[in-house]
Amino acid sequence: MSKNKKGNQGKTVAIVSYLTIIGCIVAIFMNLEAKNDFARFHIRQAFGILIAFYAMGLVISQFDSWAISSAFYVFFMVLWVYGFIGAIQSKKTAIPILGNLFQTWFKFIK
Repeated sequence: MSKNKKGNQGKTVAIVSYLTIIGCIVAIFMNLEAKNDFARFHIRQAFGILIAFYAMGLVISQFDSWAISSAFYVFFMVLWVYGFIGAIQSKKTAIPILGNLFQTWFKFIK
């Protein structure tokens, strides 16, 4: 497979990984055979954003404040957009605050 085609496949998988939890799971399976490093990086970022969103959502749901809920959604939307744009632009830039931890924590994603 040519380097350009492999790079485009990695970019496609990276973009798919940001499209809901289903997209992330599909991206993991799409990358099983190719083992593209760029795709793996973004799959870990997207998976981390999703897991953190659901885990923090459980905690945030206990508060009865629109300000806290709004800040929560804005924070995760910014992280998601940052990662998604990085995938579109073919950049391997970790998301702020948690991105490097996601790369360490989710090494099982190959």
